[in-house]
Order: sequence, then C-alpha cells, then structure tokens
Amino acid sequence: MIIGILKDGGSENRVALLPESVTALTKMMVTVCVEKGAGLQAFASDADYETAGAKIASKEEVIAQADMLIKINPPSEAELAQIKENTVFLAVLNPFFNIELIKELADKNITSFSLDVIPRTSRAQTMDILSSMATVSGYKAVLTAANSLPKFFPMFMTAAGTITPAKALILGAGVAGLQALATSRKLGAVVEVFDVRAAVKEEVVGLGGKFVEVEGAIDDKSAGGYAVEQTDEFKKKQAAAVHDHAIKSDVIICTAQIPGKKAPLLLKKETVEAMKPGSVIIDLAASTGGNCELTENDKTIIHKGVKIIGNSSFPVEMPTDASKMFGKNVINFLKLMISADGSLNLNWEDDIVKGTCVTHNREIVHERVKSMITK
Repeated sequence: MIIGILKDGGSENRVALLPESVTALTKMMVTVCVEKGAGLQAFASDADYETAGAKIASKEEVIAQADMLIKINPPSEAELAQIKENTVFLAVLNPFFNIELIKELADKNITSFSLDVIPRTSRAQTMDILSSMATVSGYKAVLTAANSLPKFFPMFMTAAGTITPAKALILGAGVAGLQALATSRKLGAVVEVFDVRAAVKEEVVGLGGKFVEVEGAIDDKSAGGYAVEQTDEFKKKQAAAVHDHAIKSDVIICTAQIPGKKAPLLLKKETVEAMKPGSVIIDLAASTGGNCELTENDKTIIHKGVKIIGNSSFPVEMPTDASKMFGKNVINFLKLMISADGSLNLNWEDDIVKGTCVTHNREIVHERVKSMITK
C-alpha cells in the first residue's frame, strides 16, 4: 500500500506526519510518498523525510499514486477534483459542519475517515487527536493571556509592596480546560473552573483549582465525556454564577463546546462590560460561535477595555509538538487498518474503524452525520 502525505496550505503550519512517523510506517511495510515541502512549516525538511524512507513528489503525483491520503484539514476543491475513486482519505473533516463536503466525498466513492469523530473510549485514547490538540490549545491560551494581561500572573513580594496574583476563570474542564488550569497554576494564578459535569471536580481540585458548582446540571454518561445541552432553568443559574465569578477575574479562558452544535453561550455582553478594564478573554470555542457573546473568530477585539481573543487555532502556533502528537495519534489509528504485509485492511468489525468512517461505497455511513442530513 502507498500512503500519501499532503501539504496543508494557508495558515496551517502543522503536517499530518513528521519523519519519525514515516519511519514507523516503513517498518509496517508501507510505502510513503510525501508532497514536496509538506513539513517545512513544522521544521521537517524534504531531506528528513527521505532519510526516514519516504519519497518526495508533487501534489499531483502523490494523489495519483496513493491508495490512502492523509492531511490535517479537509481537501481543497482542487485536491478533491484530483482524488481518484476508492482512495481512502484521512483528515479532520469536521463532518457535522461540512455536510456538502461529505456528500461530495460519498459521490466520488472516496472512503473517508474523520479523525475528529474517533469514539471516546479507553481503547481509542492513543488515537484521540482532539485531546492532543486541546492540550496544545490550553497551554498556549494561558501563555497568550499572560502576555496580554497588564499585570503579573504570580504573587510577588517586593520592596515596593506585595503584588497580588492574577485571578483566572476557566469555562470548561475538558482536556483544554485542565491544561489551562495546570499552566495557570504553574504561572502562579489563582484559578476557578466551571463545568456542568460534576465528575471533573476531583481533577480540578487535584490540579489546584477551585471548582465552581451549579446545581441541576444534566450529566449524560453516554456522551463520552462531553458536555451536553442543558435545560433553560439550569442555563439561568449558570449565567448568574458565571457572571458573579467573571467580573472578579483578570483572565477568562473559554473552552466549552458540544460536538456537532454551536458552542454554548456562557459570557454575555453585560458580563464583559462589568469586568475590570485590562482583563483578557481567550475564546477557544471561537470557530463554533464562541462562549463569549462578543467573540469574533480569528480576531482580537477590545470592548470597554476588555481584550477578547477569538482563537480556535492555537496548535498551528506550535507546529513541531502539535504535529508530533497528531502523527502519533494517526499511527496508532493506522495500526488498526494495516495488515502485517503492509496491505490495507478495513476491519468493519472494529468499533473504532467503523465509528470513525464517514463515507464508504458512495454512502454516508456515520450514523450521526447521516441523521443530520435527513433532519
């Protein structure tokens, strides 16, 4: 089997597989073909890939030769036009929001796997690219906040008096939120964390944060660890609690998201306007609407003295380690699909393989994506 690694264009600095991952594939008896310059933004040269055993070729040559194509983002229109039938395509397709793309992949008889819908099970943890990228985002968000805040994060005892530590509020205690908590604490901030899932309280406290609890939350264990849609009554209680804690905070890191839906609105305009001038909001949910009512995706705005940074793409700012983590997740997933002789083996009896596949045999096969189309 030939696996092709495509270059992600635009502002994307990551690459799906670094040379170290190519080495792992060649040991699995797979031939790897890499688009020229694919890893340059992640500081991996074409020579590095060749040393690892890959062949370097143009985009057109990679697409023509490969049985399987891998990149981070969905295919461009030009790429999609070139991909031949029966090719297997792996990427972060964001299928719940890219329905037309999914229909095109099905029409072209491309077997596609969306790495952002890998089942959230213990067995699939080593393949969970969302958790890996959330780790990067949580870390980078805090560094960005610290750099933007007009005061120190830690407490200082100085000859000029005591400098009090910054107060941070983290909305959402998933992987990004917990990483933001850990990083904030290392920098010396006092941290509070809000989440609708009571089960995360122990982790928050263990990392040195204070858990903000609001009674009456729906905690659906079948949601695979994700937050779920809440009742209107709870949302009112939640809004009041978030407002009270937000106006006392210097930094707010927004990380709350619900798969396949618009991000929950947690910070209203009136809350932002009641915050201290100079405060900073980092909204990691910006690409799905944002947790803050005033967030603008990929933009930094200042409203009544409060800086609001809408950024869901922090991993592109740390391309080396982000690519390393992404690649390891991909290799672990590919191990489920590659036979001992290096051939492709799509085992539909495997719940991870089946649960990650979006299109196959000219059909949309992912149940949740299919249900969204038929609504």
